Amino acid sequence: MATPTPDAIPGLHHVTAISGPPQSNLDFWVGTLGQRLVKRTVNFDDPGTYHLYYGDVDAAPGSIMTFFPFVDAGPGRAGAGMASAVAYAVPDLDKSMMDLAEAAVDFEGPFERFGERAIALRDPDGLRVEIIEGGARDEGFHSVTLWLKDTAATASVLEAMGYVREASEDAATGGTGGTETRLRYRSNDPERGSAVDLMTSDAPSIGRPGAGTIHHVAFRARDAGEQLEWRKRLAAIGMQVTPVIDRQYFDAIYFHTPGGVLFEIATDPPGFAVDEDPAHLGEALKLPEKYEAHRTRIEQVLPQIRVPS
Repeated sequence: MATPTPDAIPGLHHVTAISGPPQSNLDFWVGTLGQRLVKRTVNFDDPGTYHLYYGDVDAAPGSIMTFFPFVDAGPGRAGAGMASAVAYAVPDLDKSMMDLAEAAVDFEGPFERFGERAIALRDPDGLRVEIIEGGARDEGFHSVTLWLKDTAATASVLEAMGYVREASEDAATGGTGGTETRLRYRSNDPERGSAVDLMTSDAPSIGRPGAGTIHHVAFRARDAGEQLEWRKRLAAIGMQVTPVIDRQYFDAIYFHTPGGVLFEIATDPPGFAVDEDPAHLGEALKLPEKYEAHRTRIEQVLPQIRVPS
C-alpha cells in the first residue's frame, strides 16, 4: 500500500546542540529541567565524544533535545543564520517558575509573546531555553527560533513543508539585546512542537559555532515513505538534500536553508527502544555496530558521567 502524500510536516522531531563537559550538561537537563536521559551513545562521526539524548518519559518525537558534549569546546554565540533558542510547552507556567525559584535558577520574565506567557533561562553553556505556557496537555517542544538576516527565503521553504504564517510581532524581549521582529509559522497539520519563529534583530552579532549553540533542527516524518516524499519536494524547489542516512534510532536527511540554518527530517521509527528496554533507556552506552569492536577503547576515552536522580 502506497504511503499517503503528506500535507505538512507535523512538527519538530529533535533539536541538536553543542555543549561543554557532559556532566554539567546532564546536571542541567536532567537535574534542573527534569528531562529523561533516553540515550547515551557517541557521535557517529567522532566516537571519542558522547551524543546524549534527552526527552520525555516516553522518548517521544517532539520532545528530544540532543547534545554533542565536547570537554574542551570553546564558547559559541548565536547570530543571524543560526537557530538561537528552543522552547518547551507547559500547561502551568507559575509552577515552572516556582520550581526554578526553589532550585535557585535565574530566569528572565515572565514576558508575553504572541499572547502566551513565557520565561527564558540559559543552560550552563549559554544556550537559550524558553518555557511557554501554551495549554499543553503533553509537555514537549513548543517551538524553535531561527535568527535570520532576511526571512523571505526561509519562509518559502517552511511553506513548502506545509507551514503557514500565523502572526507577526515586534518586541525588545528575546535574548538578542536589540529590537526583534518575529514571524510565527505553524504546521498546517500540527502536533507537538508545531511552531517555528523566524526572527530578525537590529542587534549587532556575528554567530559563532561552539558550546551553547544549536547545530541543527530536525523535523518529523512519520515513516520512511513520508521522508522520501519530502526529499523529492525539497529537491524540486532547489534544496540540496542528502541521501537517507541511518542514525540507528531514525533515518535522516539534511539540507541547509537559504538563511543558513541546517535542517533535518527524521523518521519516527524505529525509535529509542530499538536497542534498550523502554524502562531502562539511557542507562548503558549504546554503540553503532561499526564501533562495537572498539568498545573498550571508546569507554576508556569517554569521560565518566553520573545521571542525577
